[in-house]
This record gives sequence, C-alpha cells and structure tokens, in this order.
Amino acid sequence: MISKTMQDALNAQINLEQASAQLYLAMSAHCEARSFRGFAHWLKVQAGEETAHALKLVDFLLARKGTLDLRPIAAPPTGFGGVIEVFEKTLEHEKGITARINALFEQARSEKDFASEMALQWYVTEQVEEESRVGLIVDHLHAVGDKGGAIWYLDSRLAKRGTT
Repeated sequence: MISKTMQDALNAQINLEQASAQLYLAMSAHCEARSFRGFAHWLKVQAGEETAHALKLVDFLLARKGTLDLRPIAAPPTGFGGVIEVFEKTLEHEKGITARINALFEQARSEKDFASEMALQWYVTEQVEEESRVGLIVDHLHAVGDKGGAIWYLDSRLAKRGTT
C-alpha cells in the first residue's frame, strides 16, 4: 500500500505532467502558426512524452493500490512570443518539473517508501536529460538568433525528432 500523502503527491504530479502535455501542444500550435514546423513537431513529440510520463505514474500508483484523482487542468496560454521565447519558457518549465520531482523523491525517502523512491529515480534521470536537451536548443537559438537561414536550419533539424 501507498501512504495517503504519497498518493496525493503522485496524483498532483500526474496532473502536472498532463498540464505539461497541454502546454507543449499549445506551444507546438504557436510554432506551427508561424511556419516553424520543425519546432512544432519537436514540441508535439514532447507533449506525447509528457502524457507517457503521466501514464507511467498512473500505472505505478494503481499497482500500489492507490486511488487515481484527476483534477481539471487550466488551459495553457495561446501566445508565447518568438521561437527563442518558446524554448526559454520550455526550459524554465522543465526546471520547475525537476524541482517537483526532487520534492517527490525527497518525500518518498522521508517516508522510507522505497518502491516510490525507486520509481521516481527514473524521473530524476529523465529530468537531467530534459533540461540538457532543451538547454542545448536554447543555446543554439541564442547563437543563431531568430532571423536568417540558421533558424530555419535548426527548424529542419528539430523536425527529425522521433518519438521515444
């Protein structure tokens, strides 16, 4: 069995992962509307990945005989500025997710909930990858700016992202 405190924290994270999926889908549509189809594709794949993260937590919660408690998700914004701003906001969002995962991990450790700690280790590692990957995109965008051929080259590169 899982503690009520951990169950509530996991449910909050599940809802946050779903909100992240919605955010990235909105960002994808924003990029698509500006003809940046590669950036849009990358963000759409990211939205799917966030949904997969939520489902992985759902499976874990249910395996521990916890109760799933889905809550309404606020609509994401519709405007995000230029592509550089989109990915800067993505990086900041991922840093916030990292802080939440770290707090969950700390809670599992304080409760001596070893099963949750082990499950959350995957998310800790995943967040290192997420921040690194988005940080690299931000660095590349800052290097090339948002005008000229180089941004379109980056757009074409990000269009090649496969699903994970």
